[in-house]
Amino acid sequence: MFYANHLKFFERARTEWLRSLGVAQGALRESAGGIFVVSETSVRYLAPARLDDELLVTAQLEKAGRASLIIAQQARRGATVLAEGTIRIGWVDAQTLRPGRIPDAILEVLENS
Repeated sequence: MFYANHLKFFERARTEWLRSLGVAQGALRESAGGIFVVSETSVRYLAPARLDDELLVTAQLEKAGRASLIIAQQARRGATVLAEGTIRIGWVDAQTLRPGRIPDAILEVLENS
């Protein structure tokens, strides 16, 4: 698998993880006026993934700040970790794209997950 595709899988896992917690991106834009954007990534590639591999990609909150979150992620094939990384996502105003504070209600949901 091409190394950059790991980031695509990480993105999908984060989106689905947030959605499972009731924090859907589209709804955030409408209800809170903001969205999360990726501001930093760090990935370690440990083993290759191959065509038709069944992968499990995880996402979990590592650290919550007032304006950004650090999400720890892994891509696994069975018990083998293929890639691991951290992604920092920041809260921005959906109209101006200027940084802002993550609404308390969202932080509360994420910190209690």
